[in-house]
Amino acid sequence: QVQFVESGGGLVQPGGSLRLSCAASGVRFSGYTLAWYRQVPGKQRDLVASITGGGSRNYSDSVKERFTISRDNAKGAVFLQMNSLKPEDTAVYYCNIYPFPLSTGWGQGTQVTVSS
Repeated sequence: QVQFVESGGGLVQPGGSLRLSCAASGVRFSGYTLAWYRQVPGKQRDLVASITGGGSRNYSDSVKERFTISRDNAKGAVFLQMNSLKPEDTAVYYCNIYPFPLSTGWGQGTQVTVSS
């Protein structure tokens, strides 16, 4: 069974940084494009960034130049380095496959709160 486990969130002041990690199991990791998504209460889950098996990256306009997605195929992990964080980045962050995330793959996510 596919499983994604996210970690690394927390409370940070505006302008600060966090690095999120996601461990994947039950999936042929290198064959998929993976992504980070985020969701705030009452809103839909949005795509933040994606990375192909070969390392090509795409970002939403709201995080370009601030966030960096990376992956380690050997370890089955994907990361999100978040710099210059803003209050509007506050959300629960999830990882999953892109562009068709697995409904059974949604983990508990990791909460990121940006506040002074």
